[in-house]
Amino acid sequence: MATGVLHRVSGGLARAKSRAHTAGQTVVWTRAFATSSSRSREDSWFKSLFVRKVDPRKDAHSNLLTKNEESNLYKIQFHNVKPECLDAYNKLCEDVLPSIHADKYYPCELVGTWNTWYGEQDQAVHLWRYRGGYPALTEVMNKLKQNQDFTAYRKERGKMLMSRRNQLLLEFSFWNEPVPREGPNIYELRSYQLRPGTMIEWGNYWARAIGFRQHNSEAVGGFFSQIGDLYMVHHLWAYKDLQSREDTRNGAWQQEGWDEVVYYTVPLIQHMDSRIMIPTKASPLQ
Repeated sequence: MATGVLHRVSGGLARAKSRAHTAGQTVVWTRAFATSSSRSREDSWFKSLFVRKVDPRKDAHSNLLTKNEESNLYKIQFHNVKPECLDAYNKLCEDVLPSIHADKYYPCELVGTWNTWYGEQDQAVHLWRYRGGYPALTEVMNKLKQNQDFTAYRKERGKMLMSRRNQLLLEFSFWNEPVPREGPNIYELRSYQLRPGTMIEWGNYWARAIGFRQHNSEAVGGFFSQIGDLYMVHHLWAYKDLQSREDTRNGAWQQEGWDEVVYYTVPLIQHMDSRIMIPTKASPLQ
């Protein structure tokens, strides 16, 4: 396919050069462009030839990519903990978070809670699900304001943190909904910052790609941001250990079609990173 595109590009350039010569113009082809701005424009134009395009849509990404029959909203929290406080922080979370998860008074569920093993150090990651979308989130937040135990927890937690941030997410329709798992497992959170305007295209490719990554039940959940860092995608995977991760990922390359998905999705990415995470005692995902 790429060869055919290159042939068509070469033919088009040759015809353009011929027409310019007929008009009495001289086209000079050099290895370098005259300015950095023209080089950037050429690079952008040339790369665009190798990325498939989807038809323009007249609807929000959230309506096209999510499970419309459900209205689950997710919140992911990243807490950077003072190194000397990590054990105390984990103990504090173990005492408080499961009680909120188990209390039907709050329409939310703790999906998982982890410490980062490889990636950003001394970091805790929490993933919550709100069944009922934004109204459920608002209801939980209002009720927690009246919860004295939670207020005390936040005050004590604040002494242990260096920084924190969060995002509100929706889940891709073609991914599994995260459900509790028995352990022991390690988890990988792969986060992708996409180029603006490419979320639908990403979804089109990964709707096929997820089929290549189900053989060892490693796919846990796939999400995209609604509030916080935008055009952000998170894929959550589970493995028995690092060697299992390596074997599973290598095995995907043996399946016909996986290489094409990677080839066409890489140009959509501006930045990506990976965290290897260990579940805490309070995590339903072990």
